[in-house]
Amino acid sequence: MIKVICVGKIKERYLVEGINDYIRRLSKYTKLKIIEVESFEYDDISRNLKEESNGIIKYIDPKEHIIILDTNGTELSSKEFSNKIYNILSNKNITFVIGGSNGVDNLLKNMSNDILSFSKFTFPHQLFRLVFFEQLYRAFKIINNETYHK
Repeated sequence: MIKVICVGKIKERYLVEGINDYIRRLSKYTKLKIIEVESFEYDDISRNLKEESNGIIKYIDPKEHIIILDTNGTELSSKEFSNKIYNILSNKNITFVIGGSNGVDNLLKNMSNDILSFSKFTFPHQLFRLVFFEQLYRAFKIINNETYHK
């Protein structure tokens, strides 16, 4: 099973539709649990990170493999990402954490097993969620030797 903990809700309808399409496609391969926690917009960024992290931690199970998605993480190719997912899922469930627009606080990073980055580019927070689900879908297509990835 894969759990995805995200900060905030997606507001744009076209993003919601795209994300839901990939979630539907992924249901063929794995059970998904999507959890959205409250985002905070105080003037103090460290307070935002702490509040959001407190919301995320409630859903973290230390028995699962925790992967933080962060711009300063390790970059993988799609094939490397699919291999990582395959290897982890053979032993335990995975929890992905997509922080808010300011990332996640160091407490969460220290709790994680991996910190991954999808690019050195900065993406709008809500758009990244769509990109993530597409890459997750691509990973399962690669794992199952199905055409999609080029």
